[in-house]
Amino acid sequence: MGIAAALRALEHATRPYDPEFAAAMETRWAELPEAVRTPAQIIGRHGLSCEGTHGVFPRCNLKCTPCYHSRDANQVRVDGAHTREHVAAQMGLLRRLRGPRGHAQLIGGEVSLLPPDDHAAALEIMRAHGREPMSFTHGDFDYDYLERLALGDDGTPRFGRLSFAAHFDKFMYGRRGIERPASEAELTPYRRRFAEMFARLRAEHGVRSFLAHNMTVTPGNLDEIAQVVRDSRALGYGLFSFQPAAFLGDERRWKEDYREATPDAVWAEIERGAGTRLDYNVFHNGDVRCNRTAYGFYAGDRWFPFLDGDDPHDLAVRDGFFRHFGKVIFTGTPPALLAGRLLRVIVRHPGIVPAALGWLARTVRRVGVTRLVRNRFRVRSVTFVMHQFMDAKDVAPAWQLTQRGETSDDPRLRETQERLAACHYTMAHPENGTLVPACVQHSVLDPAENAALRTLLPVIEVRTPVNRPATKEQ
Repeated sequence: MGIAAALRALEHATRPYDPEFAAAMETRWAELPEAVRTPAQIIGRHGLSCEGTHGVFPRCNLKCTPCYHSRDANQVRVDGAHTREHVAAQMGLLRRLRGPRGHAQLIGGEVSLLPPDDHAAALEIMRAHGREPMSFTHGDFDYDYLERLALGDDGTPRFGRLSFAAHFDKFMYGRRGIERPASEAELTPYRRRFAEMFARLRAEHGVRSFLAHNMTVTPGNLDEIAQVVRDSRALGYGLFSFQPAAFLGDERRWKEDYREATPDAVWAEIERGAGTRLDYNVFHNGDVRCNRTAYGFYAGDRWFPFLDGDDPHDLAVRDGFFRHFGKVIFTGTPPALLAGRLLRVIVRHPGIVPAALGWLARTVRRVGVTRLVRNRFRVRSVTFVMHQFMDAKDVAPAWQLTQRGETSDDPRLRETQERLAACHYTMAHPENGTLVPACVQHSVLDPAENAALRTLLPVIEVRTPVNRPATKEQ
């Protein structure tokens, strides 16, 4: 390639905005209900939503109360070919309808029940469709499985980075070594062990990771949230997600009055664990009745927000970021290429530099130079999230009305319709070309889907023969 051709290729590669991605963002923004098109809204301004798989491996080997699985989920065997085929189809539809880049969750049952090669193949399929995949697990697997997932047959890494979300709470029964935890604190060593496997993977093979920690909240563990945050904040997790339990999935596992753990009560406990107020109105991910998010970092044992919602200068930085960098693709872009794209934006809008320096100076003042020096200027990015799923009894009729183009007169169902319309978490149905909110998937579609899968992929029970003593012939 000649110099002129190389320069043209570099110019094209470092163009800040992908037209297809920008168009997808504009479409997504236009689809949002007017009420959620706030200055804080991320959807349609710096992302399109979160995506998830369904019906690809619904089986799980723990028994949890509560659980979003339908009754038939554990009657479906895990089949690698089925998983690969359906992940490809679902990602293909997401690629067509939601643009060239996104975050997608490999989820549905317990991902570690997939053989490592099939698990790796699913991740590669997702990346081939422009998705940054995250595998969802209960974390009850060994380093050998992780290593076989991360490395190819020749012993070299298949991936430069892996993302996992691990679910830990005391209502998950059957974990090895702790069949029925009596408290969340008893699970701390298991949370640590899980994170340490990924630290070892990086030390031995250079494979980086991003880890999220998930926890279902009921009245039975609400008052343990704060201690979970304090005990786990330095273990290596970059995100802590808490989900107040909802009445969906297998009703046989509904053991408490889940709604006593209100969103405000859950968020207050997260704040108690973080030791500070967590302002979830700086950034919105869809409807705040569904999602609350606080982005920030730890300096030592204290958490600080990236942006102070009470400071108009910080809010101006947020608005400037959306305006100038919102349509830049960060996900999956190599660092050097991303730097080139950001530099071109800065050259075009030089006012970004003083705004960024002002933000940096304010942040240093908030944290304190002494604290930064004491911690050798090392900070750890940690995000706090709460996802409020809705009950099946509300979602089913609300979705029926939405499908008919009607709006309910009932305030509760109308709220459900509004939240579904702004959903941040979407699942694809290639068979009819539609995208559905996760609450609809779990409340309305999972039961029939898993019943069909039970026929397609039945669990084959293998019984060990009983050796009976020989009898004399008569």
